[in-house]
Amino acid sequence: MLTLITNIKELLQVRETSIAKVSGAEMAELPTIKNAFLVLEDNLIADFGSMENLPKINSDKIIDASGKVILPAWCDSHTHIVYAGNREQEFVDRINGLTYEEIANRGGGILNSANKLNETSEEEIYEQSKIRLEEVMHLGTGAVEIKSGYGLTIEGELKMLRVIQKLAENYPISIKATFLGAHAFPTHYKDNRDGYIEEIINKMIPEIAKNKLAEYVDVFCESGYFSVEETEKIMQAGIEFGLKPKIHVNQFNSIGGIQSGVKFNALSVDHLEIMNPEDIEALKDTETMPVALPSCSYFLSIPYMPAREMIKAGLPIALATDFNPGSTPSGNMNFVVATACIKMKMTPEEAINAATINGAYAMGLSETHGSITKGKKANLILTKPISSYYQIPYAFGSNLIESVFIEGKII
Repeated sequence: MLTLITNIKELLQVRETSIAKVSGAEMAELPTIKNAFLVLEDNLIADFGSMENLPKINSDKIIDASGKVILPAWCDSHTHIVYAGNREQEFVDRINGLTYEEIANRGGGILNSANKLNETSEEEIYEQSKIRLEEVMHLGTGAVEIKSGYGLTIEGELKMLRVIQKLAENYPISIKATFLGAHAFPTHYKDNRDGYIEEIINKMIPEIAKNKLAEYVDVFCESGYFSVEETEKIMQAGIEFGLKPKIHVNQFNSIGGIQSGVKFNALSVDHLEIMNPEDIEALKDTETMPVALPSCSYFLSIPYMPAREMIKAGLPIALATDFNPGSTPSGNMNFVVATACIKMKMTPEEAINAATINGAYAMGLSETHGSITKGKKANLILTKPISSYYQIPYAFGSNLIESVFIEGKII
């Protein structure tokens, strides 16, 4: 089926040839075509250009996009969408003065979610999770990474990963699965850290690899969670079973996790709220993508990634939601883009690059997602009539999306 979209006010993120990512000063460059057309053939981008060069096309469907902007669908490379219940009470506890770490130390936080998940059937977890997935699709997300990590038992982790697999089978959105058994230490392993790490390495990872339930392995490398040495053991075990590392680092403290991520060629290092010059230096000239999660900083009232310093140092940045029940109960990438502009002082061009092409890179999807390029997936956002694409982050509380295309179809 051929779909022709005409009179597009501005077509964003146009790349004649596919690129992996943009870094440093390149992040401020967002190639666009004004008064453009776009041709979709089945689920792929077939052609684009300016209206004055529109060829004769026998299309099955024509959409007039006068006054509207089209950009690639968001690529959200860090989420925890699969979980059971919620943590609303902890939200109120934080308002009343408890810190995230204090809540975790009294059995809240990740352990709270793990208890709920292990008590909930796989079918019910799927039903809850698909509602969140459908929501983020309608908010413009066309590719998403989903982590396990609320099981903390082999049964619970496998249950989560099977739910992620079922979502990937039942929805057109591209989904990447990440094993995050090293999210926290379960209560019964509190005094036997080595025992839990052995279970991750010798039981969980081999079983997950055998059943092809994940592509990535993740670790929460942080004071009070997993040390650098423990993180490296788990990354190494994952690599031996074909799982590429993507790790949580520098959310509350800088303890050397970034350097370990780089050492093990992690695809991404995520959070990075606390960065020192050595951390920034370690990321230079590497293939590891720094991923910012600004709505987590917003929700927890913690610092934001120092984006300006990192871009000045020549680094790339990706943006993601961190959608999870405890620290970011939102999968709205539009809010993430706006918050990156407002709080991290990223320009709209930098933020859109970070949420599209660089987000695709952070999921291993650069060849198929993240830009308007012939042969890439027809995953698109069509805005309502807007004055310019600056309005997307500027009008941060408004829904400016008219339609979302995933695999060439309006959802």
